[in-house]
Parts: sequence; C-alpha cells; structure tokens
Amino acid sequence: MDMDYGRRPARRHFLPPALRAPLEARTFREFGYLLLSLPISIIMFTWSVVMVSLGAGLLITFLGIPVLAAGLAGCRALGAMERVRARALLNLDVPAPQPVRAKSPMGWVGGVLKSGVSWRHLLYSLFHFPWAVFAFCVSLVLWVNGWALLTYPLWQWVFPTYTDQEGIQLYGDDAHRFYLDSPFEITVTALVGLIITLGTPWIIRGLAHVDRGLVVGLLGPSRLEERVSELESDRGVVVDTSAADLRRIERDLHDGAQARLVALAMDLGLAKEKLTEDPGAAARMVDEAHGEVKVALQELRDLARGIHPAVLTDRGLDAALSSVASRCTVPVQVEVDLPGRPVPAIEGIAYFTVSELLQNVSKHSGANRAGVDVWRAQDRLMLQVTDNGRGGASAADGSGLAGLAERLDAVDGILVVDSPRGGPTTITAELPWRA
Repeated sequence: MDMDYGRRPARRHFLPPALRAPLEARTFREFGYLLLSLPISIIMFTWSVVMVSLGAGLLITFLGIPVLAAGLAGCRALGAMERVRARALLNLDVPAPQPVRAKSPMGWVGGVLKSGVSWRHLLYSLFHFPWAVFAFCVSLVLWVNGWALLTYPLWQWVFPTYTDQEGIQLYGDDAHRFYLDSPFEITVTALVGLIITLGTPWIIRGLAHVDRGLVVGLLGPSRLEERVSELESDRGVVVDTSAADLRRIERDLHDGAQARLVALAMDLGLAKEKLTEDPGAAARMVDEAHGEVKVALQELRDLARGIHPAVLTDRGLDAALSSVASRCTVPVQVEVDLPGRPVPAIEGIAYFTVSELLQNVSKHSGANRAGVDVWRAQDRLMLQVTDNGRGGASAADGSGLAGLAERLDAVDGILVVDSPRGGPTTITAELPWRA
C-alpha cells in the first residue's frame, strides 16, 4: 500500500460562509457568468432563429438542407464556447461530444442533421435566451441595490449637496414627500442593504446552478456516448491487463519452471553417463534431480494458482479465500456469506482482488490482524479487507491500488479505500452480481 504524505490541510476561515460569501471569488465568477449570458444568449438565439427559419424556408430548394446544417454547426461551435465559459467561471468541466465524422461534404451535412447533439445545441440556444434575461435582471438588480443601500451612509451627502432633496425619496406626492435622511432611517437603509447583500450570493448560486444543469444536459455528450466512451476505456484496460498477465506467465515459465526443467534434464543426462562408471555419484545426482523436480512442481502449482486456482473452480470463494488467507503472513479471519456462486468471471476477479489486497497487508501494512468479509447486497458482490496496521494506503495514480481500481472499473466495479494514518485500514470492493 502506498502512503500519501502530500495532502494540504484544509484552509481555515474565521468568518462563517454567510458573511464571507459576498466577497468570495466564486460569487464574482458566477455573477460575471450571469452578466455575460445575456449578450451571448442574444447572439445564439438570433443565429438559431435566423438560420433555422432560413433553412426551413429554403427546404423547397436544394439549398435548405445545407443552410440548416450550417445553422446547426454554428450552434455546436457556440456550444463549445459555452463549455469553455462554464469551465472558466463555473468550474464546470463538461466533456465535448463526439464530432461529426464524414468523408464527403454531403456526408458531413447528413451527419450534422442526424446528430442528436446538434439538435440539443439548438435547444440550448433557444431555451437559454429567456432564462438569461431573467437571471441577468434578477442578479444585477439585487447586486446593485444591495451594495447601494449598504453603502448609503457613505454617499447620502450627494443628495443635499448636488440635488434639491435630502436623500432617497421613499415615496411622495404633491402634498407629502418622505426622504431617508435621518440617522435612524439611514441606519435602517444600510441594514436592509446588508440583508440583500448577504442574500444575493446565494440567489446567484441558485441561478448559476440552473445554468450548470442546462450546460450539462444540453451541451455535453449523451449518456449513450458517455457509456460507449467508458466501455472503450474499460476495454483498453482489460486488453492491457490481459497482455501484462500473459507476459508475467511467460516470464515466470521461462525464468522459473522452464529453466529448472532444463537444468534437471542436464543433471539426468550426466547421471545417465555416470550410472555405469560411478553408481554412487549417479545416485547422488538423481537424488538432487528428485529435489529439483519437487521444486519445479511447486513452482508450476504456484503459477497455475496464479492463473486460476483449482480450489476456486471446485469449491468456490469460501474455500479459495481461506486458502489464500492461510498463506498470508498475518492471521486472517475469513467470513463468506453468499446465497450462491456468481459467474466464474466475477468469482475469479473477486478472488484475485482479495489475494492482491492480502499481499499488500503482508508486505506493507505492519498489521498483526486482518479480516476478509464477503457478502451479497442486492445485485452487488461486496468484498471488504481490513487490517489494524499503520494505515496510509492510497489509491492515487501510480499505486498498486490504482491499478486494481482500474481493473474493477472495467467490469463496473468500485474500489473504496479508507486508510487514515495510524490505521486501521478498510478497503471495500464492489462487483456486479451475475449468477
């Protein structure tokens, strides 16, 4: 298990969130996003309406389809700009959808028109305009009035100095007029401004959250595209893992059992030559060869167990994990509570996951006690390995646990590491239950 010593302590704030929100960088970024949304949405809305209307009107000619495709392509380009803006101001990283691939101009036109991504970008251009108008007006009015009323004691003197009134006119007619000019009224005005100023950041965050939903829902890849991308990535992990396992098996055979069997054949050849000349020396050489045979057989058993143990096939996870636990240098308590056996592929992944985690316990944990629990929770196979060692295990990039997490992710599995410094360590793995 790899230790993680690079964490920075969380930054401490002396003010509660409600008081520091008006001055936080996040508030200014989101407010700037809402202000920019109005002019950008006007451009997007105008482009969409003009190009789609023009393309629809020209459908009676051959020009309508290319014009409509160009309009949708422009919406996709503007959507790319919106994703960049959301990444910069909202800290929202939305992956770009797959581009349209075609070998000819007409193929590209057909691809744009058939792509659901293009039409979702068009919907964003149309729906975002009224929302941007609303969010712009609400955020700007609250922001300006909140800060203006809060700082009213600082600039109230402008009214009697440069105008014919004593302060902000709250109401008035020909007979009566009421101005906010007394110390009490100025103080109450500032308090009202303080309330608006403290509440405005949270309203801005709510408005920005709606924008986040629009960007994610309409400008990002569809769930099908995300799933395809995830499966492609998982397939690459599986292929790399399989290739690494094959190289490991080939290396173990070449450097271990094969080399030992070659030496055994040479020793038996020498013993055969000495059998008539020096029977005693030949007997000693045969005895040494017998020992080499035992070692080679043990190496072959270990190698076969690393490929797929026979006990797992014959008796299931309970017996197989008990066998693994017996070879661990730390006493391990194994508890398996399963209503049946999952498919061999999931069963094998579960076995090798626990085996690798117990190897980490033996090599790195410094523990004197460990435990393995296996159970089924609805449609998930749950594996949990615990130890009372020094802790500090991490699934950060480059660690052995990171590679294990990638292999589990290839079959829709999850690896969760809870290992504070000083221990104890609890590593939980989830696999889909397939019977």
